[in-house]
Amino acid sequence: MKKFEAKSLEEAYELATNAFECSITDLNIDVIQQPTKGFLGFGKKIAIIMVEQKRDYRKESRKKETKYRKNSINIEEVSKKIAQNCQDESSVECLKAKQELESYKSTLQLKDKDAIFDNFYTHKNSEDKNLKIFIKKEKEEIIAEIKRDVNNLFGETCFALDEIKVEFYDDETIYMEFTGDDSALLIGKEGYRYKALSYILFNWINEKYGLMLRLEIAEFLKNQEDAIHNYLEPVIENIKENGSYKTKPLDGILVHIALKRLREEFPDKYVAVKTNQKGDKYVLVNEYRAK
Repeated sequence: MKKFEAKSLEEAYELATNAFECSITDLNIDVIQQPTKGFLGFGKKIAIIMVEQKRDYRKESRKKETKYRKNSINIEEVSKKIAQNCQDESSVECLKAKQELESYKSTLQLKDKDAIFDNFYTHKNSEDKNLKIFIKKEKEEIIAEIKRDVNNLFGETCFALDEIKVEFYDDETIYMEFTGDDSALLIGKEGYRYKALSYILFNWINEKYGLMLRLEIAEFLKNQEDAIHNYLEPVIENIKENGSYKTKPLDGILVHIALKRLREEFPDKYVAVKTNQKGDKYVLVNEYRAK
């Protein structure tokens, strides 16, 4: 087994998958130490995991996928190449150009890992204009596949869970809900495993179907939304009076809920997630600067 250390479990998982060059589902992972922020820098702990590959993993059976850097291929240029070379559709040049286009379409252009949760619950905006998602399957087929796979996966655990609910939240987002007697045990008493679980499920859904994920477990998301909305009521009044505001540091899913709420309330203001020197995230509301 190999040992990996990082500031968060997500970073540790990523280090492990990169080191073994396989998917996280092909690894056996033991969490040795959960990360904690401590108090004023004291008692801070990093994430520590021990990892080994599953015995039935066969590296040679995994197909190597072609990776494209962001904006490395222009789809308009590829389309022009097809038009130029496809006078004879059976020609080698035509078939090669079509294959290049299909490879490009099947490759999702992801932003860097740090931006995944910043866009987790936001609607499509101008910052997402370079993110192109291609879905070849019908919605009903996608829902059926996800529901089958996720229920098969968690059906093998020792937790008493109801059938996992899977449906479209909007055209670009899958809504997944866990209920049942033991559903809360999946994320722990304080929900500290929620982000790790949502990160794993998001990577699967996004890589395979090009969709975002909204995850609800034992009403954790609903309770978090209620709590942050109560906190934001006086904040919104303050912004209306003074024009700008910086929220307190918000952890995990709270910062994304606050971002969505404040963007809805102030569509004409600059609303964004920022990080302070300690690594804590907060939401900043301000006026747009004149160009």
